Amino acid sequence: MSVNQRLVNKLTDNLFDGILQLKTRNECYEFFEDLCTINEIRDMSQRLEVARMLEAGEKYDQIEKETGASTATISRVKRCLKYGADGYLTVLSRLNELGGNKK
Repeated sequence: MSVNQRLVNKLTDNLFDGILQLKTRNECYEFFEDLCTINEIRDMSQRLEVARMLEAGEKYDQIEKETGASTATISRVKRCLKYGADGYLTVLSRLNELGGNKK
């Protein structure tokens, strides 16, 4: 998949280059705590878990029960998994390789 060109600009490039400089989980916590609200971090974490569960074949009701995600969020993540830029799939695959993509 290709990246949505509406996202590509110098500011976003700089953000992603900065994220790529983070070396530890603690550095990620510190940076994202400064960058995002707690709710934004929780929402992103929830979406990644929804993607993991969808890829594992879990049903909507189980995902909703375990993550607290709305059916709208689950549907959006499912749409991204099927028609998106493959970002979730890349991350999930790499987490699997590390053994870190666990329930």
